[in-house]
Amino acid sequence: MKDEAKDIATQPTEAQAGPEGAAATKPAADKAPAKKKRVRSSKAKATDANAALEARIGHSFADPNLLMQAITHVSALKSGRKRGDSYQRLEFLGDHVLGLVVSDMLYHAFPNADEGELSKRLAELVRKESCADVAKSLGLVDDIKLGSVGSSADARLRKSVLGDICEAVIGAIFLDGGHVAAAEFVKRNWTERMHKPRRPLRDPKTVLQEWAQGKGLPTPVYREVERTGPHHDPQFRVAVDLPGLAPAEGIGGSKRAAEKVAASVMIEREGVGGGNDG
Repeated sequence: MKDEAKDIATQPTEAQAGPEGAAATKPAADKAPAKKKRVRSSKAKATDANAALEARIGHSFADPNLLMQAITHVSALKSGRKRGDSYQRLEFLGDHVLGLVVSDMLYHAFPNADEGELSKRLAELVRKESCADVAKSLGLVDDIKLGSVGSSADARLRKSVLGDICEAVIGAIFLDGGHVAAAEFVKRNWTERMHKPRRPLRDPKTVLQEWAQGKGLPTPVYREVERTGPHHDPQFRVAVDLPGLAPAEGIGGSKRAAEKVAASVMIEREGVGGGNDG
């Protein structure tokens, strides 16, 4: 009996061997799932990045490939792929969609503006610099897909193509969601710019003179009121006079600059149309 008990006691049971066996094979068993997890994580990151980009743009793409094409520079294309697989064709389309939508916005926002003023406002709003500003505000600079270029060249290239990328995104939205979706994108990002242009649309002296003539008044008269400062850095104070109106004054580093300021002051005070806020 003692011998049998000893044999039974020293004999490894399945319960005892099981955990050790499992422990021995566990690392090998874990390797495959861990690899799959890394693949899923990579895909998840790409999906998250794409979703974040769509959120910033404000449009969820039914065809994500259009968005990827819109942010792909020619330098990032693999050999054998056509230039049309980059943003260039979409930029062409987006440029014209932008022009149409902004023209419609201007037509309704400035009912008293003539064709000349509307054209100047349109040119200001659709210029590459304006498009680049929109792209920057949406954080698109880091989303541009470029090929192998140096770090400094990379930064310069991203900056130079920002306006093109913005137009390409508009083209992609137009193809994916139609005119309504593209118009919504443009209105969100251009309405404030439309009412607050970056630079004067017209010379304020010209605006004031045309307004005066329309009122039957003579040409505005500008007179130097005061000159101060050293000879190499003078400051001029100039007043503009129109019959029946209080003079308006402006200060500038030259007589002409001071005259423009004076004209702008009178334009704003008298509510003259055709200025920056139309």
